[in-house]
Amino acid sequence: MSRIYNFSAGPATLPEEVLKQAQDELLDWHGAGMSVMEMSHRGKEFMSIAAQAEADLREVMAIPGNYKVLFLQGGASSQFAMVPLNLMGRTGKADYINTG
Repeated sequence: MSRIYNFSAGPATLPEEVLKQAQDELLDWHGAGMSVMEMSHRGKEFMSIAAQAEADLREVMAIPGNYKVLFLQGGASSQFAMVPLNLMGRTGKADYINTG
């Protein structure tokens, strides 16, 4: 199979080693008896994944403990929709136009 390299804004090309590790763990993540895709987001297995992801991100990006780390779903559209929340002062009031 010939690899295609994707340089678009959306999902990026992943190293083959990462894809193979994900493939190996697809049916049984770390002996949990299920895939990560099947886990409850409230279960202990997934909570450990989320905690490790946050710890790794804090280390790599030197995020101090007084900052919150948010893992949010959605692409650029939902991120742009949240911009007013980040720019809004402590008054809790903002004016903005959603142009579609």
